[in-house]
Amino acid sequence: MSPSDRAAVADPTRRGHAPARAARSAVRGGTLGNFVDQFDIFLPVIALAPAAGRLYGPQNLTAAVGLVFVATLVGRPLGAAIFGPVADRIGRTATATLTMGALAATTAMVALVPGRGVLGPATFYAILGLRFLSGVFIGGGYTAAVPLAIEWAPERRRGLVSGLIMWMSPWANATIAALVLVMLRLLGPDAYSSWGWRVPFALGAVMALAMLVFYRRRVADAPDATRGAPGSRPLTRVLVGANARRFRSLFVLMTGLWLFTDMAVAVVTGQLKTLAHLSDQRVSLTMLCATAASALAMLACGHLSTFTGRRTFFLWFGAGSAVVAPVAYLAVFRQHTPPTLILLVVLLEITTVSVYGPVAAYLTEHFPPAVRSSGYGLAYSLSIIAPALYPYYLPPLQRALGAQTAVAALLALAGALTALGAAGTPRPAPAEDSSSTSWPFRG
Repeated sequence: MSPSDRAAVADPTRRGHAPARAARSAVRGGTLGNFVDQFDIFLPVIALAPAAGRLYGPQNLTAAVGLVFVATLVGRPLGAAIFGPVADRIGRTATATLTMGALAATTAMVALVPGRGVLGPATFYAILGLRFLSGVFIGGGYTAAVPLAIEWAPERRRGLVSGLIMWMSPWANATIAALVLVMLRLLGPDAYSSWGWRVPFALGAVMALAMLVFYRRRVADAPDATRGAPGSRPLTRVLVGANARRFRSLFVLMTGLWLFTDMAVAVVTGQLKTLAHLSDQRVSLTMLCATAASALAMLACGHLSTFTGRRTFFLWFGAGSAVVAPVAYLAVFRQHTPPTLILLVVLLEITTVSVYGPVAAYLTEHFPPAVRSSGYGLAYSLSIIAPALYPYYLPPLQRALGAQTAVAALLALAGALTALGAAGTPRPAPAEDSSSTSWPFRG
């Protein structure tokens, strides 16, 4: 962004189109940045799955695959706790730029990790550590970029912008699935597991680097996004201050959403191969269709929340999904017709992960500007931890209830938590915080 454009953004009374251009750039940055983040998040689930045996070894393979994914998820709350206050104090644009550069570096390093033939078991630990660092920088990136995009969006379009941002998750998932499917067909399983898996990681690093350049050149902080004072302690104000009750309810809601993600994406992707006995190519095709459909539903859900009220949306979606999602999941493994199986997985994805559509707006609207990145980041990321530990508590549940019944029960729990969190979320009072947000809350 040119110096004159930055000056016009800083002073909205100046004439010209610079603020409009800045708003479009911020929304594009939040949308494309979330695509890059989500692309990186799901790389271990989809891109590494066909090569997992060669990289990690045959012993405890399922646990190793789960731990690599969990390492990324667990790093994200730490990134939010570190970079959320940074974004509230020095600005969201500078923080997004910093974290995108670091994400590019860690993702590129995964693509360059020597194989098991060179490092032996250390290959697994190298990937595990790098994925944890990637999670830290992903958590810091969306903590800055997503609230920034919502701050620039007008109220009547905030639900739509939220849907545009959040639907990048299934598109990223679908993109990886399509890329892996094509590479498996072109290279074959042996060549892919030998070196082809590195290509998606290299692509992820290039995309993160491109977003760094975009933020440096095109994006600026919103003019009314008040920064916190150096000693303001935004984390304390979110966790135990005036925003604590709000945070607790949003934490419950987001725990339900992350449980949906882990069960309907990570677990189902593995079970399509182990329980439904699909080939790697057919698993990739199935998840490609399902995630593409859920992306469209996610966008629609974001925009719908503007008319229903976001709190009402989450209440009804959570209650409905607690019933429909387990039924759809169980039906996937009770028939043998490929088109029907794909349709059922599509239904499962729509009734679970499409709930993310209004999340970017809902979380951002609940926190005043001086603690907004901290509040958004903690509510969105800290809730990852309990669902992400499913590799530890899902197997005992499966032994007690059955491989499929246990997952169905957790899907029902996810819906209940979503509705419960929405029901407990208070409406913020305008005078509740000295730096109260200028956006009126839409419940």
